Amino acid sequence: MQLLSCPSLLATTLLLPILPAQSFTMLTRRTPSEIQLEIKDPVDPTALSQSRAILDELLSSRSTVSPSKLLEVAHRLGDIPTATTPYVVSRQQCQEAFDSLSAEERGTLLRIHGRVKAFAEAQRRSVTDVEVDIPGGKAGHTVSPCRAAGCYAPGGRYPLPSSVLMTVVTARAAGCPYVVLASPRPAPITLAAAHVAGADIVLCVGGAQAIGCMAYGVDAYDGEGGSIPAVPACDVIVGPGNKWVTAAKSIVNGHCGIDMLAGPSEVLVIADSTADAEIVAADLIAQAEHDVVARAILVSMDEEVINKVDKEVESQVGCLPEPNRSTAMEALKQSFSVLCKDMDECIAMSDRLAPEHLEIQTENSQEVGERCANYGGLFIGTHAAEVLGDYGAGPNHTLPTGGTGRYTGGLSVFNFLRIRTWMRIDNKEDSQDMVEDSVRMARLEGLEGHARAAEARSLSMTPAYKKAEINES
Repeated sequence: MQLLSCPSLLATTLLLPILPAQSFTMLTRRTPSEIQLEIKDPVDPTALSQSRAILDELLSSRSTVSPSKLLEVAHRLGDIPTATTPYVVSRQQCQEAFDSLSAEERGTLLRIHGRVKAFAEAQRRSVTDVEVDIPGGKAGHTVSPCRAAGCYAPGGRYPLPSSVLMTVVTARAAGCPYVVLASPRPAPITLAAAHVAGADIVLCVGGAQAIGCMAYGVDAYDGEGGSIPAVPACDVIVGPGNKWVTAAKSIVNGHCGIDMLAGPSEVLVIADSTADAEIVAADLIAQAEHDVVARAILVSMDEEVINKVDKEVESQVGCLPEPNRSTAMEALKQSFSVLCKDMDECIAMSDRLAPEHLEIQTENSQEVGERCANYGGLFIGTHAAEVLGDYGAGPNHTLPTGGTGRYTGGLSVFNFLRIRTWMRIDNKEDSQDMVEDSVRMARLEGLEGHARAAEARSLSMTPAYKKAEINES
């Protein structure tokens, strides 16, 4: 048995056992015929039951969340240290967290903020109010932001200030006048990101309780820990989270809007003989360290590339520190590679799976990328690393998972916008063809009340209800 000394861990050299070459593969080998999109319900049944119980406890037959109940639940579930600790972080604390960072860290947050903001504002400019002529008048649509947006940023295995920026900045770019951020046990970097992004209020609670607070609102509270401001009920709630967050979002969906029900994170890399195996492996591992249920997938028509990438994955994953290494190793158990006969089949495999992240590391990568139809986010070429998307190249990193990229896209300003239509009749005479068509279509559908409402606008027809009155008299 060989021992590998990882050069990246100079201070504490890690000796890892390496099995004889070719005794196993890090990425399970699969054939194209074995690849099918598995549509799985992202809502865990146990988490759903638990989340419903938490929401019921928070509301206690009220229309808004009870502050005293929230304190009890947040303390019991470990969000706050005592049952009197405020569950809201002040703007001053967020400012102080930002000020405590090094100049380099502050600069990183500000630069990412700027890129995300610029992209989101460009999206907002892409959709405008519309007005067109109709017979006798005008019709159109208006584009306006929702009143209050709720944003969730995970606080589990790793703090995710990038999720704060991706959600809050996008809501602000959409024009939402009030933005709530929820993140359990927020780290200083998370609070600093909240300051930069411009969150109006920060809830230091997580899970189903956080979703409940944003969906139903929380009353103002004066208690032992001091005064806590009210939290408004949000019109839309966005952002990734754990299984209790996902379950709670499924419950409140309809009472308010949500972005999506996210499942495990995933990346698929299409690679040909020009791909750099070292870089491909690094990108697969970057995805695998997200969570033990994450998936990293390699698709290629070159078996040598698959072999090289597999060896690189084996080498590089051993260089990760803990707990990243154990997480990635577990995730790699459900990750796999697929050997295809040609590029057409590679693209077909990708479209079948509709991955959250799709990387194209091939010759003519732009052309290959344009031929792909289903994905959450597309990363074209060797240098367009998915991790650059994670950390603020501009497009949002909150993307559809589990094959839902077949019919939807990632988080954007459009999640916070309402496109509402209107019509107006200015000339009754010019609208008569439309009136007659409405009368006829209503009767074809058997809706006599509709027909009579249209007849009431007619200049040539006597409404049926008036004929009935005449006959009765």
